Amino acid sequence: MSSQVVVYVLTALAAVVVVLTRVRLGRADGAARRIDVGRRWLAVHTGAGALALVLWLVFLVAPGDTALGGSLLGVVALGLWWVVALVGLLILARWLPSKGKHAQAGTEDTWSTGPGLSVLAHGGMVVGVAVFTWAYWSAVV
Repeated sequence: MSSQVVVYVLTALAAVVVVLTRVRLGRADGAARRIDVGRRWLAVHTGAGALALVLWLVFLVAPGDTALGGSLLGVVALGLWWVVALVGLLILARWLPSKGKHAQAGTEDTWSTGPGLSVLAHGGMVVGVAVFTWAYWSAVV
């Protein structure tokens, strides 16, 4: 499989991670739970993810000799992807065990048992963004 195909597949998977994170954590039922995250973190993750996806796709499909396909656009998109990956890891940190008088016990996630799906998604996001960075710097894309 060519490196370009891997980049395109990882781009699609990154879009899925951003959307599913928003869907899973965007619902608020009024009561705070251990798996809830602040709205700002979720907004940064979703906003940076949407913008990174659009810019990255434009960078991938636009000819390199035009303003839309220039290297600056690729660098900006990569920077946004790194923001998405790091904020995703911060969101993932909500499942770390906590101790103390008011600490809540771990709860089950509604789509999986525990944080497994989120660990897979956000760990994969970091790996995917590292592949994007490698592909950009080695001129694969």
